Amino acid sequence: MNDHRPTRTARLRRLATAVGSPRLEPVLLAVTAAALVAGGIAWLTGAAELADLFWALGTLSAVIPALGWVLSALRHGHAGVDLIAVLALGGTLAVREYLAGALIALMLATGRTLEAAAQRRASHDLRALLEHAPRSARRRAGTEVTTVPLAEVAVGDLLVVGPGEVVPVDGRVESAAAVLDESVLTGEPLQVERSRDETVRSGVVNAAGAFELRATATERDSTYAGIVRLAQQAGAESAPVVRLADRYAAWFLPLSLAVAGLAWLLSGSAVRAVAVLVVATPCPLLLAAPVAVVSGLSRASRLGVVVRDGGALENLGRARTLLLDKTGTLTRGRPRVLDVTAGPGFTPTDVVRLAASLDQYSPHVLARAIVDIARERNVALSVPSDVVEEPGRGADGTVEGHRVHIGRVDLGEDRPGWAKTVENRALLDGAAVAWLTVDGRLAGALLLRDPLRSDAPRTLRHLRAAGIERLLMLTGDRSAPAHEVAAVLGLDDVRAELTPADKVAAVRAERERAVTVMVGDGVNDAPALAAADIGVAMGARGSTASSEAADIVLTTDRVDRLADAVTIAQRARRIAVQSALGGMLMSLAAMAAAAAGLLPPAVGALLQEGIDVAVILNALRALRVDRTARPALSPTAEALIHRFAAEHDDLQDVLEAVRDAADRLSGAPGPESLAAVEETRRLLDERLLPHEHAEEHELYPALAPTLGGPEATATMSRAHTEIERLSRRITTHLELAHAGGGLSPEQLDDLRSCLYGLNTVLRLHFTQEEENYFSLAP
Repeated sequence: MNDHRPTRTARLRRLATAVGSPRLEPVLLAVTAAALVAGGIAWLTGAAELADLFWALGTLSAVIPALGWVLSALRHGHAGVDLIAVLALGGTLAVREYLAGALIALMLATGRTLEAAAQRRASHDLRALLEHAPRSARRRAGTEVTTVPLAEVAVGDLLVVGPGEVVPVDGRVESAAAVLDESVLTGEPLQVERSRDETVRSGVVNAAGAFELRATATERDSTYAGIVRLAQQAGAESAPVVRLADRYAAWFLPLSLAVAGLAWLLSGSAVRAVAVLVVATPCPLLLAAPVAVVSGLSRASRLGVVVRDGGALENLGRARTLLLDKTGTLTRGRPRVLDVTAGPGFTPTDVVRLAASLDQYSPHVLARAIVDIARERNVALSVPSDVVEEPGRGADGTVEGHRVHIGRVDLGEDRPGWAKTVENRALLDGAAVAWLTVDGRLAGALLLRDPLRSDAPRTLRHLRAAGIERLLMLTGDRSAPAHEVAAVLGLDDVRAELTPADKVAAVRAERERAVTVMVGDGVNDAPALAAADIGVAMGARGSTASSEAADIVLTTDRVDRLADAVTIAQRARRIAVQSALGGMLMSLAAMAAAAAGLLPPAVGALLQEGIDVAVILNALRALRVDRTARPALSPTAEALIHRFAAEHDDLQDVLEAVRDAADRLSGAPGPESLAAVEETRRLLDERLLPHEHAEEHELYPALAPTLGGPEATATMSRAHTEIERLSRRITTHLELAHAGGGLSPEQLDDLRSCLYGLNTVLRLHFTQEEENYFSLAP
């Protein structure tokens, strides 16, 4: 006997594999439908016996697959609730209710086919992600280009990416420029242009001509490979909500058998017992919950949120505590120039031009930020010579015939007043200072800081609205900047200067209170992500380690997608529970009617078919977009948002000019200070005020339908009025100065107040627009 056991086990496995084949459901549906129709035609022509034969064959065709499904469920530790279907099919054959048996067979086949179709539709995005993965790369050596397996690509290889091809590994652009479609990773359909030396992530598509790429990572360490590894693990089998459905079924099964037995005992009719089993077939219970969860996974993936499995999605829907890293999560993760201050004889543009010209070949993170601000302002750079970079001190070189230094400078006690003001600002703002000297003379300074993400405040408001009760920051950064960010965002608590072990301890402490989400992007965040109930990695620029440790990866560099994911998770879980409970309650009502003799088996089978279709269609609602989660923008409004967001970047030098003019008036008011105010007035008239006027008359009307009417932008319109009032006041002061041969002492206080006030209003106004309006656009 023992010798035959492996053979029997193998047969059972083959049977389970056969019934799990994706081709079985449509074949079974076709067979059962054909049997039912053929029997109906025979019955209409008076051939009742032939009709019964067709219906019996249809019933028998479903018995073997149903037995396979029961065995498969038992192998996976489930209660085997398809046993009710098997009993119902066998019962109809025993009492010769062949029509009811054929209807049950069709119901079972239809339910399974609907489930398979729903899962194929819901997992389409994840399958597309896998199919999109490149298998080879074209490597260039001299003038020869050869195609090699992707696993053979090494760091430093020069690759050629042709039009329409997928970028195979992470790298830097070696050509003049590359135009890329990043929608596979980000969900955003807009093409982006990457200049020489800019980084490119694997997985994006070349949307223009061929370009050369210098590999900075191997296939395994590249961005797309990490995302694919996550997608390969995606599925809804282990979702707690599915196990919840199994728990419902654990008592539903004995209840169904008890009601069927009681109906038979009290009525003496086996037909009633069969009718009870027919309507008790629990397909809705087992099909609806997985369909809803997989649909939620699909919705999330379309927004650039890759969820490891259905369990993570269901847990995200129950989360009440959110822990966030600061750098790269709440902030942009790379420094940007906060402000530019020019010394006497220089303008902010001069400072940016000279500093960026010297820094354009430096790999230092602060140097890249200075070069970026020059590009944003379209400042033409010069080619430096004799460049020497000293770690920790900065760079020296010759630019435009002058000896220039950018970096740290020993100012000494006799530093000028404007330099003291810069030092104070750096201390108050938690910023770093890059000092510029020209021919040994202090010429200006650039303040650099990792800025807050413009979408962070709106995201945290949406998270609180979605049910997140506690928001905390865990960061290894210094306490002062961490508390400043926490104050701006209204966080419940902040813990700074933490080691990775400290973060893990904090996560574990919060898990004692509630289901906890941890969001991070760095290697040091990986242990905390693994320790949380749900780990979320900012995968767009985050480390591979954090992505591997996370349950959810945001493939787009937008933290607001986390709020969208929470909303999707809650909606998918709610729909899953609704579908499971709704289907069970409808089945219970039908069982009571069948036990009372009000539903014959054939009618009960039709009714159960309707229940199946209803709950599965309800579960598919999780695929639909929830318009309440993110307001729908018109294409015109979206284009205007992108336009005015770009103009905000271009206008930063105007804001600096306003502050610079005010600072000069605070020093030694004279012809040079008056010239600075004149230049500020010119910038206001030619660039800033036309921008504000266009926002008022183009952007705000386009946003009004989305935001609920013109009242939503009324406070911002009031800011426009104040900006125009202060600008007119500055113009009036200049007219008085021209009439009086210069600025009079009694003008200085008010003019200085106007300039500082205008600078403050503009910065606040820009921040409010970026947070409330610009973050609406994908």
